[in-house]
Amino acid sequence: MDQDFLQQLYQDHTHTRHLVPASAMCHVAEAVLQLLFPPLSEKRYSSFAEFETHARSLQQKLEQILQGMADTLPEPPSRLAEAAVEALPQVHRMLLGDAEAINTGDPAAQSLEEVIRTYPGFKAVAFYRLAHVLHQLRIPLMPRVIAAYAHARTGIDIHPAATIGAYFCIDHGTGVVIGETTVIGNYVKVYQGVTLGAISVEKTMANIKRHPTIEDGVIIYAGATILGGSTVIGTRSIIGGNVWLTESVPPYSRVYHYPQIKVRQAPEPENVLNFSI
Repeated sequence: MDQDFLQQLYQDHTHTRHLVPASAMCHVAEAVLQLLFPPLSEKRYSSFAEFETHARSLQQKLEQILQGMADTLPEPPSRLAEAAVEALPQVHRMLLGDAEAINTGDPAAQSLEEVIRTYPGFKAVAFYRLAHVLHQLRIPLMPRVIAAYAHARTGIDIHPAATIGAYFCIDHGTGVVIGETTVIGNYVKVYQGVTLGAISVEKTMANIKRHPTIEDGVIIYAGATILGGSTVIGTRSIIGGNVWLTESVPPYSRVYHYPQIKVRQAPEPENVLNFSI
């Protein structure tokens, strides 16, 4: 490799503030989920004292990560780590509700344990709820690192700044995108390939609500795209598959896209040619 190029890279490294490894942030997030949900845990405990010690060690690891970015934080690392841990009971309650929503809404689900251990929709929402707490505490970078990690693991992209209510169900989930200023109510169900996005991605709109609002009890089927900060999907509406929406719909709406499909039956021709490629 060209020595001048390597020299320039070396200078960039020596003059760049040391960054906390993303792997450390993701490891803590994984460890917290294992603490909250025994079906995910790779560790077994011989006593409550051992369990309590492990829980406190996670707070210490989070604080160490925050120490490495202390100059960018709005409050001391110890206070932010404590506040994040204090939010875990609420996160746990919300995630149990999410798991129950998936278990109730999916005929293929056999138990809460199965949902927690195997469903990518649950895992994506779990990482989102952890990242959202950190976002609310105005901790920079770490929420996005966790969201990117969840995206890589599940194929589901949820911005940590999005607001998502209770009993949220993502079924299958691959390709779901939920943008930064999205607001989702309670008991909402989303299928694979759904996009809750912005009409425009101009940088000048960074501080403007540009993603839709989804009210309580809405179901959004596979492949639907809903765009725009002023777009509101009313309570208990159903948005059919492959629908493209950039305007609001009132409560209890049914919105469908009907493609024209033609089926023509023909008798089997004689001397059919079978090609092998």
